[in-house]
Amino acid sequence: MNIKLFHDVMYLMENTWPIIAITVIALISLRITYVIKYKKKFIVYEELLSLIFVIYILMFFQIVTYQDVISYGNNFIPFKELTRYTFGSSLFYKNIIGNILLFMPYGFFASYYLRLERNDKWLALGLVFLVSSSIECVQLLIGRCFDVDDILLNLVGGMVGFYIYRILEIVTDKMSKRTISTIITMIIIVLIVILLYIMM
Repeated sequence: MNIKLFHDVMYLMENTWPIIAITVIALISLRITYVIKYKKKFIVYEELLSLIFVIYILMFFQIVTYQDVISYGNNFIPFKELTRYTFGSSLFYKNIIGNILLFMPYGFFASYYLRLERNDKWLALGLVFLVSSSIECVQLLIGRCFDVDDILLNLVGGMVGFYIYRILEIVTDKMSKRTISTIITMIIIVLIVILLYIMM
């Protein structure tokens, strides 16, 4: 990770941790109360995944509405902006790789919650397109820029997330639910610890 990208991540964490902390406490307290009151089954990794999804959405909101960006104005011509960035430059990583990475979790979570199958790739693509295009339209309305290339890159990221989900489904299909639960829970705990460390 280059220094500029690291600073961008740190800036994002510094500006989102208060809303994340409040939201997480509110959601955890409501969820635990619900589970106890109605005697529902508590599956640790599913609860943690839902929590991570909420944190992702909050950080996502910060990125697409408040983060400073370098822009050349609105772009309605596909692939026009992509040619501006030199391969390997900080702008290449921030605008091209960043837009792809930004939507990978969304593609994964949408597939996970809807239990999408191999033939549902067009549904996944449609959901990613809907969210990505709505973001670009909202950015246009709040004084930022619309860029059709961002939508194209987001579609790539969303589909990568979909295929990551499908690969995990194939791999875990042969494992016991207990083994899957243990592995996923450990991965999620490690990710949360890393996230907390970065935020502090």
